[in-house]
Amino acid sequence: MITNFFVLSPRGDTVIAKNYRSKSGVGAHERSHTEAFFRKVKFWDGVAPGTPGMDSTLGLGTGSKGLSSSQSGASDGDSKEGSKRFGDAPPVFVMPDGYSYMHVKRNGLIFGCATEKNVSPVVVIELLSKIAKVFKDYCGTLSEESIRKNFILLYELLDEMLDYGYPQVTQTENLKAFVYNEPIVVAPVADTGKMINPKTASASAVHKPVISSVDSDGRKTSLSANQKNEIFVDILERLNVLFSNNGYVLNSTIDGCIQMKSYLAGNPQLRLALNEDLIVGKNGGSSYGSGVTVDDINFNDCVNLSEWEHGRTLSFFPPDGEFIVLNYRMTGEFKTPFRIFPSIEEVEPNKLEIAVHVRAEIPDNHFGANVSIEVPLPQIATAASCQVVNTPGATGVHAEYVSHEKKLLWTLKKFPGCSEQTMRAKVSLSGPCTSQIRREIGPINMNFEIPMYNVSSLQVRYLRVAENMPGYSPYRWVRYVTQSSSYVCRL
Repeated sequence: MITNFFVLSPRGDTVIAKNYRSKSGVGAHERSHTEAFFRKVKFWDGVAPGTPGMDSTLGLGTGSKGLSSSQSGASDGDSKEGSKRFGDAPPVFVMPDGYSYMHVKRNGLIFGCATEKNVSPVVVIELLSKIAKVFKDYCGTLSEESIRKNFILLYELLDEMLDYGYPQVTQTENLKAFVYNEPIVVAPVADTGKMINPKTASASAVHKPVISSVDSDGRKTSLSANQKNEIFVDILERLNVLFSNNGYVLNSTIDGCIQMKSYLAGNPQLRLALNEDLIVGKNGGSSYGSGVTVDDINFNDCVNLSEWEHGRTLSFFPPDGEFIVLNYRMTGEFKTPFRIFPSIEEVEPNKLEIAVHVRAEIPDNHFGANVSIEVPLPQIATAASCQVVNTPGATGVHAEYVSHEKKLLWTLKKFPGCSEQTMRAKVSLSGPCTSQIRREIGPINMNFEIPMYNVSSLQVRYLRVAENMPGYSPYRWVRYVTQSSSYVCRL
């Protein structure tokens, strides 16, 4: 299946590497190959084979801009060529060495592999995601430091998970019987620069390994010693919304999941109840009234659905580590948390005035965190000045022109609900603004996170232990988070 597996740090250093089969005695995980792979991922150019002056990398997707006709005639030097952006590298592409490379990114680390066989990319991407999840479950936190300190344990896990490049055992609880090394616990790095509210942060307990561990001082810590009976539940929703240039919603979907991590002694059976008026499918009937409607839903294998139809209640024995109880998808009309209203005005032949007005339609007791809005500009843009019309309550507001990427970047650390924000920019061009140049502007891309709020109104009614156990009172932590996946407005 796969020829090799490797983990790269954000700098491109090889942290973990394992070769399963090689061609002519050369493993694609060796330094020269991983360096070439990292350069291609870091500076993706979207170039297909046969392009003069470029290496023959075949990209299965060409990023946000794609190959334009102006590129073929770009002979104005490396600086102009380097200013073109092609977005992020696709998860699957072919390198000149003849191998197909596949990768996923987790916490800044790159989990990748190469194969010379014609394998299903979806299967390999799922395998890489599983490996990253198992590493996190056994190390407690997923970082370069934790991987370096636990490399013996992780190589032992890899030996059990993959045999000759084929997946064998990938479940966290099933691997416990075969693993004898203990993890060294590494304190998670608190990203205080991006986090403005503790509600968006995970509790420190979720960083505990699933097996007995050793702390940094060499003291052994058992899971049973001083362990609280805790269970963590996350209701995560990722929004995909496309707006027209006058603020109307053209397409909108919600991809959601309920994710859990259990630290309950004795592994008791749990009961999780959702909205009683939840309807599955557009033609799901009217027996539950006009409540929350999801298009489709799928459950983890451990879930017992005997009470689902009449009570919207799930029962299950939680497996070890982090796991997803269910995934759901919702399409159609729903109230978008933010609306974008852009406008472009040509004030002079070589000057444009761009205004972006954003209205928060979430309740005033909620807010958008880590909000960023990007407006791509044409390649002939030479300078831009930004001005923000600020409203009370917003913090960390900043707008700037990023010259090497030819875009306007507007960031807000906190965007209060039921408020409006406006950014105006005056853009200077090196030539006249033709219709073709006008088409290079946009689309506007918005990223945000809203803690303790979900758009679909899916709620957890209760989470309790199925059996009545005297003196057993677990701590239940439930968190709602809404994030943008693709929040785009056309210009």
